[in-house]
Amino acid sequence: MPYKILITGATGLIGRKIIKLLAGNGNLITAVTRNSIKARPLFPGNVKLIEWDYKSVSEELIHSIQECGAVIHLAGENVLSKRWNTNHKEKIYSSRVGSTRLIAELILKLNRKPEVFISASAVGYYGLKTELPADETAPCGTDFLARLTKDWEDATLGLEQAGIRCVKIRTGIVLDRNEGAFAKMILPFKFFAGGPLGNGKQFFPWVHIEDIAGIFIHALNNPLMSGVYNGAAPETITMKDFCIIIGKRMKRPSFFNVPSFALKALYGEGAEILLNGVNVIPRRTLESGYKFSFVNSKEAVESLL
Repeated sequence: MPYKILITGATGLIGRKIIKLLAGNGNLITAVTRNSIKARPLFPGNVKLIEWDYKSVSEELIHSIQECGAVIHLAGENVLSKRWNTNHKEKIYSSRVGSTRLIAELILKLNRKPEVFISASAVGYYGLKTELPADETAPCGTDFLARLTKDWEDATLGLEQAGIRCVKIRTGIVLDRNEGAFAKMILPFKFFAGGPLGNGKQFFPWVHIEDIAGIFIHALNNPLMSGVYNGAAPETITMKDFCIIIGKRMKRPSFFNVPSFALKALYGEGAEILLNGVNVIPRRTLESGYKFSFVNSKEAVESLL
């Protein structure tokens, strides 16, 4: 069934993929971006573009939301775009929690509200635990990213209380050939210098770009879905074993570990995200009827390389 959909964070990796999949099926898409001139070449001509700074409310944003039956909210500062300091952590927090609160408060004031609000979240909710499997019922962690993610998800509580269907997708490490973590991981392998981060024993909760976009669209089309869902593949694997798969596929060695101290020097406190991982189980996602296209990392790496 065609939808009128507003998508924030539209120029990001996930946003562009979702729009590519939705725009060709008769859906009317409004893409929200900070700079519509730069964003225009990224999207088909039938995608409407509006600008929003994620800090204030414009008449154009109000009008666009009132016209839409669904909002997919993906906006957020890149967590590892630079070394963590107080200023960067504040930007990470406000770009996620602040923007979600702002758009939720706006929706609550509208006479005509969207039927569904689908928001990005993160597997960082579970903290830096490295042993116990974490399905959607697992408790929240205690580190900065875990607390941020909880506040990010809680920012939609007012919408839920108003009867709007809300879905929060805790996204894992998205695998895409050209952007993001995977693109950075394969680069050293090209120069025979690939290998895991730290000791490589940390879990690696990955998800193929096709599947994470598919989960968002599945949530859009499935009226029975509400609450939190893990956006990670149903495979338990460590960083070391994942890198071995990359090495075999690229016919390169996989034993040049990136030392922990180097990552801490580069990212500060943020390095803990790379050096720790959670064994994420997408139990509710599977129970909702979503069929992963890529359920093991060997198939995922093959498709990308």
